[in-house]
Amino acid sequence: MSLHRGDQMDGLLYPAKKIPPIAKSDTEQEKAPENVTSSKADPLLKPNIDTRPGSLSSDFKQKVVNILLKYSSGLWANALPKLYQDTYQVKFPEDILNNLELLSDVCVVDYVSEVPRKAILYAKPQRHIDENLNVTEKVQRHDGVKTTAEQQCEESKDQYPENITVPPLIIPSEGSVSVMVLELKNTNEVLIRYVGKDYSSAQEQMEDDMKAYYSQNSTASLAQSLSVGQLVAVHAEEDAWLRARIISLDDNRIKVCYVDHGFSEFVESNSVYKLQKQFHSLPFQAAKCKLAGLEVFCDDPVLVKTVESQTCSKIFAVEILEKSDIPLLILYDTSGEDDININGTCLKALYDKSLALHLQVDALYTNVRVTSVFSDGSLYCQVPSKGLSRLSETLQKLEDYFHYKQTSDFNVSLPFCGKICLFPSKGKWARVEIRIIHTRRALDVQFMDTGTVATVKVSELREIPPQFLREVIAIPPQAIKCCLADLPPNTGMWTPDAVLWLRDTVMNCPEFSMKVVKQDDSKGIAHVYLFAPENFPDMDHSVNRQIKNADLWKHQKDVFLSVSPSGTSSTKVTSDAVSAQQLTSGRLEKSVSDSAREPSSAVSTIDMPPPLPLSKTGELMDVYVSVACHPGHFIVQPWKELHNLEALMEEMILYYSRAEEKHVNIEKNKLYAAKIENQWYRVIIKGILRNGFLSVYELDYGKHEFVSIEKVQPLMDTFRKLPFQAITAQLAGVKSQQWSEEASIVFRNLVEKKPLVAQIQAVNESTNSWDRKIVTFLVDTSLPDTDIWIHDFVSQSLVEFSKDD
Repeated sequence: MSLHRGDQMDGLLYPAKKIPPIAKSDTEQEKAPENVTSSKADPLLKPNIDTRPGSLSSDFKQKVVNILLKYSSGLWANALPKLYQDTYQVKFPEDILNNLELLSDVCVVDYVSEVPRKAILYAKPQRHIDENLNVTEKVQRHDGVKTTAEQQCEESKDQYPENITVPPLIIPSEGSVSVMVLELKNTNEVLIRYVGKDYSSAQEQMEDDMKAYYSQNSTASLAQSLSVGQLVAVHAEEDAWLRARIISLDDNRIKVCYVDHGFSEFVESNSVYKLQKQFHSLPFQAAKCKLAGLEVFCDDPVLVKTVESQTCSKIFAVEILEKSDIPLLILYDTSGEDDININGTCLKALYDKSLALHLQVDALYTNVRVTSVFSDGSLYCQVPSKGLSRLSETLQKLEDYFHYKQTSDFNVSLPFCGKICLFPSKGKWARVEIRIIHTRRALDVQFMDTGTVATVKVSELREIPPQFLREVIAIPPQAIKCCLADLPPNTGMWTPDAVLWLRDTVMNCPEFSMKVVKQDDSKGIAHVYLFAPENFPDMDHSVNRQIKNADLWKHQKDVFLSVSPSGTSSTKVTSDAVSAQQLTSGRLEKSVSDSAREPSSAVSTIDMPPPLPLSKTGELMDVYVSVACHPGHFIVQPWKELHNLEALMEEMILYYSRAEEKHVNIEKNKLYAAKIENQWYRVIIKGILRNGFLSVYELDYGKHEFVSIEKVQPLMDTFRKLPFQAITAQLAGVKSQQWSEEASIVFRNLVEKKPLVAQIQAVNESTNSWDRKIVTFLVDTSLPDTDIWIHDFVSQSLVEFSKDD
């Protein structure tokens, strides 16, 4: 669903306050130059470097401290030179990386490995830094003699924390990912904890183990000497034992940050214990993330407060857009019937409420324009308002701005659901929100100010220029969703004839008058009467009454695609919007529902794709298993052709989303294009059902589906060139039988949605390419040392199942 782009940042940082930085690879570590001294090195560094902290100037150290203070969770030492040069435009002396003790009076140096040598730097509290910098200024050197100041610097080494190595937190990469939001300063620094077996569950187990250990060894484990930056175990409230890092020391009161929970508090010294080695293996669980689409407004107090109230202490499903030191996420609330994009919901807090249009019940509105009609009879309208005027002014500013700019400079590089951007429509810029991402090139957008849904190319979208972003976002959507009042209850999708009747009635009139009779806030829809200007306010001549009195409407079976005897919808179908441009471009010559009753015919061989070439018997072939029912029936696709299939699917989405509706003669065993779950597929009709639905077979994926008649269009010649990709197969090496549910599940888990190697043993040919069947071995070669022959595994499983009977 999402498009993942962008390389990880080279080098550094994990600026999450309570988490260590992610370790660089050994290869990157070895790239760090050794013993290099540049003539452009910082002049504040004294030229003859020795190994004592006092050998560096206080100004140089303060510059380093200023950088470290921005990364309170630590900074990899080998990332410091680049940051220093970027910040101060002066090259950092690389020699210091080989002798980090030179910085030990202003920062904690935590060595996490020796080979290769890696260290994390933590800034000391400012009070300690000021004291040590003052000492440094007073250092006097005498041959072979250490001054009191130098002794004080060396004595401070005793305060450094122990070398405790904790592995970095790895961002989940497979399966569904969930997080709990802990707290946030801004939307670029949201503290989260990943939920799952290797994350929250492992943390709970570790804390149970800590409680058991320290309850029995509390006296022996009391921490004897403490220092800032030190990792410790803390006996917290409610008899909990938590890992923490000391962030300040003040007499008997110690401020700690709980590295797995993200919050800080003061504790007494008798609650602080040595963190035992067995509790070092789990990465710190509190991590930072950024919320996609909110970056520019990350510090806005209204936005931050909204995000905090919507998210803190709650668990969300997430989509990871970028895996970097601070990953870029979208949060989804999946607790209700519909998944809610939390990022997009919170962005609405920035709307200028004075520009929102709130329809009043019993109010009358004139100069109303219908902008979109949907297949369930709902429609979108624009009403003259302050917001619509402001929108027009803002879009004109953008038009003037882009007139002098290269618009390709604003190409959208990272599209994601909920992102708001610009799209050129009818010679003007329009605001759109990304709704569905089909492929790398094609996605669905909804026009925010007309309600229209369309499939467009990613390359057609443009980012909103930063200087206009707040102004554009502040204007609420100017399209209002409505339905016509006093019509019978909505029973799902309308027939094509009924939809076309409504479209022709409302789209051919440039403006209407409108009366609001009910506002359904729970569904965000207004129940209205529409009037042509000359008929206002004659209720008998309203659009509503015209539809209700039309001959078509007198028989609900001609209006709704699927009506059960009780009058309620028997099939749930997702409705699709049709743009105003599409609505007026043409109409069906004949009802699709009528054409579905025409007799079927045998398969025509005209314009059939060539048959898919197969490997010779005994040869190996890379395949992808798209469907697996049981060893006697599964579907494979040739691996080397998958990129061609993906390209074909993209072209079909783009073509059919823009093509006007065409009259379709529906016949069994004929080829068509069908829209199934927002994708277009090449299908063959297997059956025509009485409730307005068809039974189809996906020729490239091997799945059987039910689809509404109105979702079917002719399969154009350009989409008949690639051979059908689905190959029906049965597993060789096992006896054909009635497969049990247990055996089917085992087989499905072994092969479905996986790339494997096939060794074809036989081909059962057929007149139609989709009816031929192969008998093949399957081999899983994903393990480094062992190939798994699937038939062997299935046979062993059958033996085990028979033992259980």
